[in-house]
Amino acid sequence: MNREVKDALDNLIDVIKKDEVYEEYHRQLNLLRQNPELKRQVDDFRKRNYQMQMGEDLDFVKLGVFQEENKTLRENPLVDNFLASELAFCRMMQDINFDIVEAVEFE
Repeated sequence: MNREVKDALDNLIDVIKKDEVYEEYHRQLNLLRQNPELKRQVDDFRKRNYQMQMGEDLDFVKLGVFQEENKTLRENPLVDNFLASELAFCRMMQDINFDIVEAVEFE
């Protein structure tokens, strides 16, 4: 990677880290880290949720059962706030990636 691209990338990273969406995600992550057992449960939930949604045969019945099984976990305000902030940050990163790919006409 040439120096000009690297400098622009470093600048983009700095701007992202100053964005309120990123800052909120890290606030919520740090709160969740204060409860290691709850963080472990959330990490397990996130992993299983991702695997179910990315599987070849997305089974909405199994996904519904999974979500019902984890309803109590999701009702915890600490968990709900973390997952909402994580989703907002992921969407921001997806938008950034989409805009870059579209702008450079990458197929």
